[in-house]
Amino acid sequence: MDLWFDPFCPFAWLTSRWLLEVEKVRPIEARWHIMSLTVLNEGKDVDEAYREGIAKAIEPVRVITAAAAKYGESVIGPLYTEIGTRLHNEGRNKQPGQLRAVLGESLAAVGLDPELVAAADSEEFDAAVRESHNTGIDLVGQEVGTPVIRVGRNAFFGPVITRVPRGEEAGRLWDGVLLVTAFEDFFEIKRSRTRPLTFD
Repeated sequence: MDLWFDPFCPFAWLTSRWLLEVEKVRPIEARWHIMSLTVLNEGKDVDEAYREGIAKAIEPVRVITAAAAKYGESVIGPLYTEIGTRLHNEGRNKQPGQLRAVLGESLAAVGLDPELVAAADSEEFDAAVRESHNTGIDLVGQEVGTPVIRVGRNAFFGPVITRVPRGEEAGRLWDGVLLVTAFEDFFEIKRSRTRPLTFD
């Protein structure tokens, strides 16, 4: 199972934590890939408040890409866990000036060179970011966002969830998502979100 994510996206974060729960009850193994809200929204007419909110989203993506280039792709998942926990569970994405500290702490927590935080300001890895992003988004089309999941030839955006199901509940959701997305003529189910995001 392949997951494309942007660390800034709270919905991708919840989906990724759900997939870790699914790994405990179903025979899957997650492989992690970055995508970029910055790249996704280039040239699009989006709300200015949203654009401001994701203005720094490219920075964690660059750092993760730099870490993968130096240490291999196996560091992507653990590094995402450290970054996401700090940004979302601890709410530090809402605290001005915290991003660099989050990135440095996260690199150190995984045992990676904290100097890789300098990649946040560098365009050195942007081509690799775009390549990974395009690989994921090309599977599902331009009208979606993050996360993107691929299981074999079956690829889809989402699911968008507001809390992480645990145990067999996580497994049942996985079974249902695979069932509907495997039907080639199925494209969309949607309802308005009426519950707050829960990061527990």
